[in-house]
Amino acid sequence: MLIVMEKTATPDQIKAVEAAVTARGYEARPIPGGERISIGVLRNKGAVDASLFLGLGGVKDVIPVTRPYKLVSRETRSEDTVVRVGDVAIGNGNMTIIAGPCAIESEAQALTIARHVKDAGAHMFRGGAFKPRTSPYSFQGLGQEGLEILAKVRHETGLPVVTEVMDMATFDQVESYADMIQIGTRNMQNFSLLRRAGRSPRPVILKRGMAATIDEWLWSAEYVLAEGNDKIVMCERGIRTFENSTQNTLDISAVPVVQARSHLPVIVDVTHSGGRRDLLVPLTKAGLATGADGIMIEVHPNPKEALVDGAQSLTPEDFADLMQSLKPIAAAVGRSV
Repeated sequence: MLIVMEKTATPDQIKAVEAAVTARGYEARPIPGGERISIGVLRNKGAVDASLFLGLGGVKDVIPVTRPYKLVSRETRSEDTVVRVGDVAIGNGNMTIIAGPCAIESEAQALTIARHVKDAGAHMFRGGAFKPRTSPYSFQGLGQEGLEILAKVRHETGLPVVTEVMDMATFDQVESYADMIQIGTRNMQNFSLLRRAGRSPRPVILKRGMAATIDEWLWSAEYVLAEGNDKIVMCERGIRTFENSTQNTLDISAVPVVQARSHLPVIVDVTHSGGRRDLLVPLTKAGLATGADGIMIEVHPNPKEALVDGAQSLTPEDFADLMQSLKPIAAAVGRSV
């Protein structure tokens, strides 16, 4: 349930409504809007009697929320959420480009890529310090050293940096270095990790699980938001299907579906969707054309020698060409790159 306050509602009236909600055993969650504040009624196990709140001072309306995930629902908040990472705004009508290597391999490698992608027009830098790998014998990332390199990338280029957090043991460590935290596909339903992300001051990229439905994905976002962090960006990264021509199947329809159900911005990870270098450009164009709020893409100066995901990384030169090719598509859908 959503209690909509009048524009003229006073702080004392808002506090009185919150007190009335909590007195009945529910949780009151203030939700600021463009012109007025609303109060979400959470943790109710059944229908809530609207008449309990309609007569209170400053209350304009009481609206039932039909979605089971309440805080991420567009019924609760009609305005699009804009997630700010430093000077970068995700979800404001622009196309945010997040580019960089799958894994941080060295300071020289990271700085080389960061300078190239910034010159080409990227807005943020991505790179893994801790890497979840299918094989325990594969390169697992540089860990602390990788985080320190990311901090140097930010200092040298001004690009905000995003990196994945894998577990509770390293969360504080990653949080202290990154401008934005990524919850990877394998951790989409790691509920302890989601709750910890909800208590973080850092914005969060939440990737869709390999076999997760859209509702399950939105439920995971609800875990984060329920702890107080509303700076969430949803990332479609391809799902596992019967098709084996690509690494995963990009569910491009997920972008407008999530945008219809939720106020959170949606980006597309084109690298892990297709898993092949020749698919990165068309999948990026498809993501932009369908209205995604951003693209995440891997770039490496020498893909053949990359320790991780070289076969699905663009060279800096190819990335620069891609950025130029996106401008007319962005203009056609009312966005800018």
